[in-house]
Amino acid sequence: MSDLSGLSNFSDAITVQVNGEPQTCSRSILLPNLLEQLGLNPRLIAVEYNGEILHRQFWADTQVQEGDRLEIVTIVGGG
Repeated sequence: MSDLSGLSNFSDAITVQVNGEPQTCSRSILLPNLLEQLGLNPRLIAVEYNGEILHRQFWADTQVQEGDRLEIVTIVGGG
């Protein structure tokens, strides 16, 4: 995810914090695309976006911005 090779130039890149680690991505990326690039199954995670839980119904409309902070928690089932 931190590889810039897929970006046409550096100005198309932004840096966001994901679970406390800097990640570089496209400036126009939507949250579901970022999650996919991170290899996460959206059905098995919860996302905190800039300090607030972001309900799944808003994910498709959420464009990730420079400096955003995401905490992503994977849901694990068991018994």
